[in-house]
Amino acid sequence: MKEPDLKIKPIKNGTVIDHITANKSLYVLNILGLPSEEAKDLTVAMNVSSHEMGRKDILKIENRELNTHEVDQIALIAPDATINIVRDYGIVQKEKVQLNKELTGIIKCTNPKCISNEQFEPIQSKFTVINKSPAELRCKYCERIIKSKDIDLQFQN
Repeated sequence: MKEPDLKIKPIKNGTVIDHITANKSLYVLNILGLPSEEAKDLTVAMNVSSHEMGRKDILKIENRELNTHEVDQIALIAPDATINIVRDYGIVQKEKVQLNKELTGIIKCTNPKCISNEQFEPIQSKFTVINKSPAELRCKYCERIIKSKDIDLQFQN
């Protein structure tokens, strides 16, 4: 007997984020401020089988396209993710996320004494990417190294 395929309703317009590192889609939802009142159709598939990755997560977001700031944050959490822009049920653009060499104002430094964390100094955080996968960053101000496992909860909104 043939095993049934998983059927997920296609979206007419919006974004599909595929190849998210398994069990990281909830972090991606947090980055995107989802779920929300505006996002009526949102599909989350977690820990699904993948030929390329073994296991992966997928997000489908109706009527929403991502900005570069959001894509930069997703690249830190899911370096193998692909962003698919859908219009009239067809993929019109497909891009793999890319981690820039320098990140500004995306995450907080884990050093509480770093100048970028001071309340009275309006300085955005700046990091140099030392390693892309797993992500490893160096703060431009205090030179603290932040590893991938410490990035998840440090996003600035």
